[in-house]
Amino acid sequence: MKRARFTEEQIIGVLKEHEAGAKSADLARKHGISEATLYNWKAKYGGMDVSEAKRLKALEDENAKLKKLLAESMLDAAALRELLSKKW
Repeated sequence: MKRARFTEEQIIGVLKEHEAGAKSADLARKHGISEATLYNWKAKYGGMDVSEAKRLKALEDENAKLKKLLAESMLDAAALRELLSKKW
């Protein structure tokens, strides 16, 4: 089964429909998502505008990149310490 990816604009649009009074079950059926997904989106993107959601996504991507760089540098440092301790 192919997993559908929704853009921030689409997610915010679905949440706006929910805030306007549409029922969760109807929205989930209409957009092909589960109610749990709808509530997860509401927890993450609730009350946001599209620009704020895009900024959040950019920050999450940058954070993941920085975490990866930090892990690689720590691994390199540990390998160098290991090498130097064996040499002496």
